[in-house]
Amino acid sequence: MDIHIRDVSKRFGAFRALRDVNLDIASGELIALLGPSGSGKTTLLRAIAGLESIDAGQIKFGEEDAARLPVQGRRVGFVFQHYALFKHMTIGENVAFGLSVRDKRHRPAAAEIQRRVQELLELVQLPGLEKRYPNQLSGGQKQRVALARALAIEPRVLLLDEPFGALDAKVRKDLRRWLRALHDRTGYTTIFVTHDQEEALELADRIVVMNRGGIEQSGSVDELYEHPATPFVFDFLGSTNIIEADVLGRRLVHQQKEIATLHDSIHPNGPVDVYVRPGDLRAVEANSPGMDVFVRWVQRTGPIVRAEVNLSGTETVLTVELPHLHHDVPLFKADARLRLRMMQFSLYPRGSRLPSRSVVEPPILIGRERERARLS
Repeated sequence: MDIHIRDVSKRFGAFRALRDVNLDIASGELIALLGPSGSGKTTLLRAIAGLESIDAGQIKFGEEDAARLPVQGRRVGFVFQHYALFKHMTIGENVAFGLSVRDKRHRPAAAEIQRRVQELLELVQLPGLEKRYPNQLSGGQKQRVALARALAIEPRVLLLDEPFGALDAKVRKDLRRWLRALHDRTGYTTIFVTHDQEEALELADRIVVMNRGGIEQSGSVDELYEHPATPFVFDFLGSTNIIEADVLGRRLVHQQKEIATLHDSIHPNGPVDVYVRPGDLRAVEANSPGMDVFVRWVQRTGPIVRAEVNLSGTETVLTVELPHLHHDVPLFKADARLRLRMMQFSLYPRGSRLPSRSVVEPPILIGRERERARLS
């Protein structure tokens, strides 16, 4: 089932939860709605399910206006963060619930419901547990039961709201891989809400980044990382260094010192914010283009070596991250003076990092620079 969302808005009193949201979701696609708390992602998910009315706009399932359908008629499977299993029912009864409460005309025979329960418990790798109760299962098992219950009604769309948020880190990772494999096997159109970037990047075919009730950008992992449309997207998808600079022709200048040469002259002259990830900073020879820095401290965290440096003669602080086996690592010692090059960075108009979509329009991306030189 493909879904088309057109100009959808929703208010809760004076608070605008959704602002003219437009989104197309292809049949069989696995979409992640990613954003901070209050960005509107759960409100949008509930609107698709019919659990929340909308003030304006339209949601279509294929060619059908979903507003004309009752919740049951939308055939949406919904999985909540905290399972929402019935404690007084066995696992089998929980899975069968959606089928058992149908009116007599559409309710399958008892034997068919039982067959379906067994089939689903096999699918979610919990065979033989139908007689147990929820309090006899682990958190990961409960979440799989919740998913089996959502699948029992043979939904056209599967919706998941922070499905792994209540689980510990290792269980979350295991369930993410399992859910991706399950999706590839079943082919359901699936939308899941998360604020966990790693979860979205690992699971989704496409990520929709939301902020203040609107969509900042939608695209694949590569598109979001390589071409972030706004400072919010760049900053939200990982650690970010921000340097205030000026474009002067093809020169990028910070406090009267050139820190990079632009590959073309399409960038308008004027003040900009330079966004560069800690992993895109590398040490170069003293006579190479770059930035002179003073190393404040160095720390190894597992496979990553992290250093904090000052741009020489300024109070600007940058974070550098390197794999612990990288050949640059021995150069990063406390009090050392180095020259760094930005291997990849983005430029945005100065001050466009403001997070509120209600205050500023999404800023215009000036440019994306990639250093193509191979450094020894």
